[in-house]
Amino acid sequence: MFRTRLLVFLFIFSTFYCYAQDDNGVMSMDESRFPKKRQIIRIPGFDGYQTLKCDFHMHTIFSDGQVWPTIRVQEAWQEGLDVMAISDHIEYTPHSKDVVVDHNRAYEIGEDMAAENNIILIKGNEITRNTPPGHFNAIFIGDSKDYIADRDNAKDKQAVMKAADQEAFIFWNHPGWKVNSIDGSYEWIDLVDELLKEKVLGGIEVFNGFKFYKKALDWCVDNNLAVMGSTDMHNIVGYSYNFKEGAHRSMTLVFAKERTAQSVREALEEGRTVAWSTKYIAGKEEWVSKLFYASVEVSPVFHAKTRNEKTTNYYEIKNNSDLYFEMELKSGKGTRTVTLYPQSAQVISATEGQEKLTYEVVTAFVRSDKNLVVDIPLK
Repeated sequence: MFRTRLLVFLFIFSTFYCYAQDDNGVMSMDESRFPKKRQIIRIPGFDGYQTLKCDFHMHTIFSDGQVWPTIRVQEAWQEGLDVMAISDHIEYTPHSKDVVVDHNRAYEIGEDMAAENNIILIKGNEITRNTPPGHFNAIFIGDSKDYIADRDNAKDKQAVMKAADQEAFIFWNHPGWKVNSIDGSYEWIDLVDELLKEKVLGGIEVFNGFKFYKKALDWCVDNNLAVMGSTDMHNIVGYSYNFKEGAHRSMTLVFAKERTAQSVREALEEGRTVAWSTKYIAGKEEWVSKLFYASVEVSPVFHAKTRNEKTTNYYEIKNNSDLYFEMELKSGKGTRTVTLYPQSAQVISATEGQEKLTYEVVTAFVRSDKNLVVDIPLK
């Protein structure tokens, strides 16, 4: 009986503690009891650079998105982003009967909230042409009203050059869009080649949502372009990504000197990026390798076992990041496969007398047909 009364008392106490009643008898939840929660994405920096988590491609109701600009900012904060750009379509505005078309408004509406939540909001738009050439994102732009908004009559290059005239950073979006294959039949096209030669093109999307455009990775590596990853989100992000299961949105990891828009721009222009989607990362070998070694450490030998005159040493290998690494042994005598989940450790073994084990990281791409190869030192 006493236990039942105690439970009833605790229930009533907790109810009134979380709710308040106004003079009209209306109960309101005490918001202070349910504070907002920001996910922390742990990706280490290196060589004096900090790793910024960025999504430069998403939409609102000012083009063909389904949400208000402040929702995009709130999502970015909750999901652990440092930098974002709303890139509504210039030439495609299906909500124009309900929303006044102004390509500057999404940025203007989100600007204050982003600043208040320590999110770097970069102004952007998507140049929307027929495929090919498809779509281009222009970020760090000036006045969006200066763009050509006639999708049918304006020449494709002229539309892109309008953004270039504003000194925008331009990257080619989802180059294999409408191709139903992971590496597809999409090809390098004349317009993109012209933009590259004229130093207008700065990067290419390798990850767009859950799509991996492998050929685009080769194009970025061969032409020293920034490797980009984006959500291209139109609906609520949580509809596409199951954050309760530890998922994260697709993004670009930018290695910046400082946490400023200027440093982000500098890093993009120098190609200091790695794209990240689900459990995969992709980028130039230099940056993928530095990211791996910044994330992974190996302990000294903590146990040794001798059998039949052969000694096997045991080590702990630890992943200090939220990245995911699957590794397969390429040379040396030791553990054949290693899976490093985010923020986790595994035990590996190796025959005594070796200086290292060499692994292929099958979840880290440095070309369309090549994975990162790493040496694990045996201390």
